[in-house]
Amino acid sequence: MGGAEPTRRSDVPQRTVAPRPLVARIGYAVGITTARRAALLGALVCVLMLSVAVPLRNYVGQRAELAAVYEQQQMLTDKIAELERRRSLLADPQHIETQARERLRYVLPGQAPYLVQLPPGTIATGNTDGNDTVQASPQLWYRQLWKSINSG
Repeated sequence: MGGAEPTRRSDVPQRTVAPRPLVARIGYAVGITTARRAALLGALVCVLMLSVAVPLRNYVGQRAELAAVYEQQQMLTDKIAELERRRSLLADPQHIETQARERLRYVLPGQAPYLVQLPPGTIATGNTDGNDTVQASPQLWYRQLWKSINSG
């Protein structure tokens, strides 16, 4: 036989194939390709997100409702405090007498009631010492400015 030796099968470099992972082997055996696996994974992620979204939305809504209830409770507490303050004032006979004189214009027996009518355009201010003062109604700012320019 001439000069060449026959090649043996062991001398030829063989192509080595890496073993496939078990999941890939099962997937291919069942007929699931890479694209199908990606689609299934995407669908699974969507289902998980939807199953978390509803309870999360309920939680956030309940937190907002709870904050509104706390705010309303604070307002009602303030209103109760104000009403209790007014109730304590109405328990005072001196306050009742003062309110009757101011609002209803009541007078004690033997006193002569009188009512002062002011000309239009004046404002009566009541002082704490009982003296009423009469002030002219304030003019508009631009009229006061024009008056100060003309007089100066």
